[in-house]
Amino acid sequence: MKSKIISLTEDASFRKFYRLTLDKKSKIVVLAKKQKYNNLVAYLAVNKFLRENKILAPNFFTHNFSKGMIVIEDFGDLSFYSLLLKKKNKLVIYRKLVDLLLKIQKIKPKSKIKNVFGRSHVIDKYSHKYLLQESDLFFDWYLPLFLSRKKSLEIKEKTRKILKKIYNKLNFTNSYFVHRDYHAQNLMKVGKKIGIIDSQDALIGNPAYDLVSLIDDVRIRTSSKLKKKIYNYYLTKNPKIGKIRSKKFLEDFNILSIQRNLKIIGIFSRLFKRDKKERYLKFIPYTWQLLEMRMGSSTFLELKNILDRNISKKIRKKIIYK
Repeated sequence: MKSKIISLTEDASFRKFYRLTLDKKSKIVVLAKKQKYNNLVAYLAVNKFLRENKILAPNFFTHNFSKGMIVIEDFGDLSFYSLLLKKKNKLVIYRKLVDLLLKIQKIKPKSKIKNVFGRSHVIDKYSHKYLLQESDLFFDWYLPLFLSRKKSLEIKEKTRKILKKIYNKLNFTNSYFVHRDYHAQNLMKVGKKIGIIDSQDALIGNPAYDLVSLIDDVRIRTSSKLKKKIYNYYLTKNPKIGKIRSKKFLEDFNILSIQRNLKIIGIFSRLFKRDKKERYLKFIPYTWQLLEMRMGSSTFLELKNILDRNISKKIRKKIIYK
């Protein structure tokens, strides 16, 4: 019996991944020394729930939870992120990814699902509390890279009140399964199918959130024209939203894009400052472009003004911090 194990690229979590090959058959070994429940047990529970609803997610083989290890199905290395980078007509691919999202959104979400050990795993609702906690990362980790702690806290206090009012404008109820990181790098080409990974943070939330993750993906630059085409394709394939509530859906889309991108800037700053993962800083300037693009309506005027007063264009384009 021939065996081989190789280390795979780490992601933004505390997990480490290895490909274990035994007699030409490979599996993925996932190790997590920190946040073991979320990174291992919750991940397996959500994958199990997705598979039960005919969505391709990694199958579970075995575990040694006390040592922070699980072994799951190997979907290979070909992500739709890699395919999109090479493809000229990106819309063809994005339509397939939207079709899968719509299939996921037809799943009836459950607040309690069974994990692989037969115990209940709770899927929370994406409350305003969650939204505020996530956008707080922008003020707690990004602003201190170039502003004093006192100034950062002052801006946070004022902006949080503005964001609270904005989040209160959300129209759609939290009644959809939300992956929370539905972007091309987490979508794998598995033969002729699409496999979905990194599902451990799933919540029950707004239908616009995962579409935001796909269209306003900070890792891959797309034109505003292509973004509109993807967005309109979603609406045409989802007449329940597209024909009746398209204006309200667009407002939710813009609000959640702003919320998500504030969160992402905060997370990437934390990865740099706390975890010494500097490579994520390169995505911040484009994330700022997405923020600026989505703050076009009067709904976001107060927010835009306070950000413009305190964070210059020069800082927004910066990718090196000490």
